[in-house]
Amino acid sequence: MKQVTKGQWCGYDTYILHSRDLEVTLLPRLGNNVISLWDRKEGREVLRRPEEADLDFYMQKPYHFGIPLLIPPGRISKGQFEFQGAHYQFDRNTAGDNHIHGLHRTQSWCVSDIEEDDEGCAVTTEFKTTDDPHWMQQLPAPLQFEMTFRLQDAVLYQTLKVTHLGSGRSIPFGIGYHTWFMIDGQPQRWSLKLPVESIYELNDQLLPSGKVLPLGPLEALNEGMNLQGTNFDTALRIGAMTPVQALLLRDDGYGLRYSGDGNYFRHWVVYTKGPADQYLCAEPYTWLPDAPNVSRDPDFTGLLTLSPGKSLELKTSIEIIYPEK
Repeated sequence: MKQVTKGQWCGYDTYILHSRDLEVTLLPRLGNNVISLWDRKEGREVLRRPEEADLDFYMQKPYHFGIPLLIPPGRISKGQFEFQGAHYQFDRNTAGDNHIHGLHRTQSWCVSDIEEDDEGCAVTTEFKTTDDPHWMQQLPAPLQFEMTFRLQDAVLYQTLKVTHLGSGRSIPFGIGYHTWFMIDGQPQRWSLKLPVESIYELNDQLLPSGKVLPLGPLEALNEGMNLQGTNFDTALRIGAMTPVQALLLRDDGYGLRYSGDGNYFRHWVVYTKGPADQYLCAEPYTWLPDAPNVSRDPDFTGLLTLSPGKSLELKTSIEIIYPEK
């Protein structure tokens, strides 16, 4: 069953990609978020899915559900920075009068293409920043985003293409995904394997200092670390480690593999929302939080420069792993 159907969530249209293994529910009109990844074989929800009763909270903090896109990801000190002679001021929307998790929230994307073929199915959506005056006040560059979600068997592929449509300044650019994976109140059954080389030092406002620290006990992430007793809100450097991949496995061999393009994704943030219980957020970032204000070069921060007329294409995938019979 490789097809795309339509549904509803709180009166908003959803698009549901179907395969033999999975059903992926996309909510284009409220931030283009994947709000559900239903495993048909296991009969379980892979993501933290918003219920209809969560609408008000979702509108306030949409990055608490599904696979929200962060443009840019993480915190920015006081919401402001300088780049190539221009001053930028983003909303101050979190503790310490800082900015968090970018300009992209609940903007309305339009569906531009649907494909169904022998291999799988896909939905492509688009959004232009000129359609959002508040975005343009903060980042005055006309950008076009195009996202393709493709489902093949037990793998969801996401490809984000961003194009600078302007003729003026280059802009600093970064994205991340605040992806909420369920661990079902059983952290003792789950382990996380994450190839990383160090921890970013953060201050009391969770802003990076530009220094890195040894992994210490988190060295276990490189071999597979059990989630029982963990409490993560941790920024990790991938560095020379490969692949850019989070492997979240249950003790019976079931789990998932979350991969990103190593040319762009330089950092992981791991978050459990307190002691690990229901959720494990594995967040691939292209730039380090507060990247424009960190006194290090782009090779360290991951800050990308997007010039007028140029495009970037960034790819990630989530593959469900089933135990061998």
